[in-house]
Amino acid sequence: MIPDDDPTRSLTVADPDDPGTTYISLVGNTYAMLITGEQTDGRYCLIDMCVPDGGGPPPHRHDFEEMFTILEGEIEFTFRGEKHTVRAGSTVNIPANAPHNFRNASGAPARMLCMCTPAGQDEYFTRIGDVVAGKDAPPPHLSQDELAERRRRAAELASTYRSEFL
Repeated sequence: MIPDDDPTRSLTVADPDDPGTTYISLVGNTYAMLITGEQTDGRYCLIDMCVPDGGGPPPHRHDFEEMFTILEGEIEFTFRGEKHTVRAGSTVNIPANAPHNFRNASGAPARMLCMCTPAGQDEYFTRIGDVVAGKDAPPPHLSQDELAERRRRAAELASTYRSEFL
């Protein structure tokens, strides 16, 4: 049987240009939190990722599914040690627990949507990154001590958000 409708949950319309969108600067990338776990009762989150040339996270893995749809440009994904260049229009699914990372090595900016299920990555990024004014806002200028603090916080919170750096 399908449960009754939950009228406490509402329709969500996500627009990266909406002034209410939260933008996070993280390792030089800008992430727009389009749909949060709070809005989906923890089922998934959707993040719009602007990745400049050279941008991307270090190798990592986590125990949740992660799917990327490339909207603009191209991204190089390393999955279990093998590199794959993925261009706009394609979608990549990263199975839970698999070692991976991505990097923009194209020489131009790239943009992709990232859906994680269940949610949590949105909250993790919000806790370890810096809020910026919008998708075109420059990343904050951080001192070496501030960068070290961000790395320490990311490592400290990784297990809370079911992730590990490799």
